[in-house]
Amino acid sequence: MSAHGPEVLALNMERGIRLDAWVAFLEACRPDILLASELDVGCDRSRKLDVPAELARQLRLHYVFAEEFRELTQGGSHGNAIFSRYPIKWAKTVTLPREYDWFFDVQKRTGDRCALLAQLDVGGKALGVGSIHLENRTGPEGRVRQLRTVLEEAERFFPHCPIVLGGDLNTNGFDGRDKALIQKLAQEPELHRQYLEEVFTREPCLSLAMEYGYRILPENGGITRRKELPGRAPLTLRLDWLLVKGVSITDSGILSTKVGDLTLSDHDGVRARIIKQSTGTAV
Repeated sequence: MSAHGPEVLALNMERGIRLDAWVAFLEACRPDILLASELDVGCDRSRKLDVPAELARQLRLHYVFAEEFRELTQGGSHGNAIFSRYPIKWAKTVTLPREYDWFFDVQKRTGDRCALLAQLDVGGKALGVGSIHLENRTGPEGRVRQLRTVLEEAERFFPHCPIVLGGDLNTNGFDGRDKALIQKLAQEPELHRQYLEEVFTREPCLSLAMEYGYRILPENGGITRRKELPGRAPLTLRLDWLLVKGVSITDSGILSTKVGDLTLSDHDGVRARIIKQSTGTAV
């Protein structure tokens, strides 16, 4: 941990397929708390590895993992994880309301989107953290239902301590099943710009978080996702966020996952440094 306070990183790791490269990347940026989504366990595409366990072992971090989906075409599962240089006192999986049944998708899965909550012991004080993955194949109203579930559980389990939640909230401003709109956004730069600039009005789950007392980072709402489209430049989106309450933050921003010619994930990370947390409760 830096003398200036713990560094927190929220990151969609796109299955963690390039394990050695991910280890090198995380060794270089050295987050103290990593709120990760889309990590594989036992999948063909990631060499049947238990990716979160391997990351924790090689980086010497405490960790917990929550399975999100059983990947029926891959022979394994994927889900969310929390990695920490601090002791993890307990953890809880929060299953989110089902907004899309992935069993009937070409990716054929069973399970549901989830959030993973945990209490850390940071210098003898409790810090509540959570890794969140909201549904992309639903509209903004579906993500409101899902995030409300997370925020209510966080209120219940972290009633007297500061909280840092983060992850892939899939705040694209539309229903991810609407392929016609996606193509239209790719073809019309002005419409695309409007969706990016109006993310807080098009995605009321962000306003909901503010109603619960959270500050949303990055405050400039930068680009964190590059959605590949056949024959076109990637469609850029603002999907990944940190939600913080009861802490003072400095030096927040977006962390690129492009390393030289290698792009580790189709998402960039959102990072921030905690410089002060409210008194909270002793662990």
